[in-house]
Formats: sequence, C-alpha cells, structure tokens
Amino acid sequence: MAISTLSKFTVPLANDQSSASQGLLMPKLQYRFRVILENFGVSTPRSELTKQVIDVSRPNLTFDNVTLDVYNSKVYMAGKHTWDPITINVRDDVNNAVTKLVGEQVQKQFDFFEQASAVSGIDYKFTSRVEVLDGGNGASAPNVLETFELYGAYIESVNYNTLAYATSDPATITMNIRYDNAIQTPQGTGIGTAVTRTVGTLATGGGI
Repeated sequence: MAISTLSKFTVPLANDQSSASQGLLMPKLQYRFRVILENFGVSTPRSELTKQVIDVSRPNLTFDNVTLDVYNSKVYMAGKHTWDPITINVRDDVNNAVTKLVGEQVQKQFDFFEQASAVSGIDYKFTSRVEVLDGGNGASAPNVLETFELYGAYIESVNYNTLAYATSDPATITMNIRYDNAIQTPQGTGIGTAVTRTVGTLATGGGI
C-alpha cells in the first residue's frame, strides 16, 4: 500500500514540472560497484583483481576553451576534449595474484628486464568497465544500473604505496589508468547517447 506522506519528502516542484507528488528518487550508492579489466596482464582469472578493489574514481571530462576575440568582446567555444585518468586502489593479496597481474600489464607496456618497449598501443592496451550495481547478490543476481566502458586504456602510473609498523591496514597498490575514450552503457542513458547533430539552429542564429 502506498504511503502518501512519503511522497512529500522531496523538493516542491512548479506546476509546469513533473508531478509534485512523485517523491524522492532512489540514488545510486557509492559502495555498490565493481571494476572489470579486460585484456589486462596475461594471467587468468582476472577476477582476482576485481575482488580486491578498494575504490575507483569515475571518469572526468574537460573541454579545452577556445577564445575568439571580436570587436568589443570575447566569444568562447568548446575545443578538443580530454578524459582525465581514473584511479584504482586495490589490496595486495598474500598469493601475489594482484601484484602479478599489475606487473604483467606493466611488462606488456615496457619490458624492464630486457629494456624493450611494445611495438604499438594495441599490444598492451586494455578495456576497463566500472559498473554501478543495485545491491543484489547470491540467488538475487545484481542488476547493472550503469557502466562506464573505457577504451584504449593503459597504466599511466603505478604506486606500490607504503608499509608501516604503526598500522593494521592492508598493503595496497594504486594505479592511474589513462584511456582514449569512455562510453556510458546502456547507450541512451548518458555519454554515447545518439543525439541529432544540429547545424545552424535558430537557438544560435546559425553563427557561433
């Protein structure tokens, strides 16, 4: 049975907006997620790394600023875009499964023993997926609410962090992942959505 008073736990909306009695929408929760790295390292299964993730940052996007100096003013336009690296923190397990995978990926990018580099990016780049989940588990399989798929990814930097007598925290490894492109799936719910390309619309007067 619907509880009508709970529909009032939100911000009052104007009459021309959506229903004022819709209530507050359930947010995505930060701790319901998983990270999957495909073609990362050499060893299998790669799920060992997924199970040891502590936290991950979602992609950040920045557009360069193009400034056009005109008669009495300035006009600003969006230039080329940049995807900032994401950061993944993982626990370093006693079986060395995580360290081995990270080391293999780094070695694919550059062989530190032989001092030999990879021939091309396709030899070492991988795909990363950051999935937001709905909290399901076990017999109630989780549903994926959102996925950021990162293409053309590689390890930009890796930090094996510190060891200390004065703490009980686990040993960790921090990776900064650089990538070429990011798409939100399912497509139609974010970045990657098909949007009609507009040319010379009335909103801009057909100019800048």
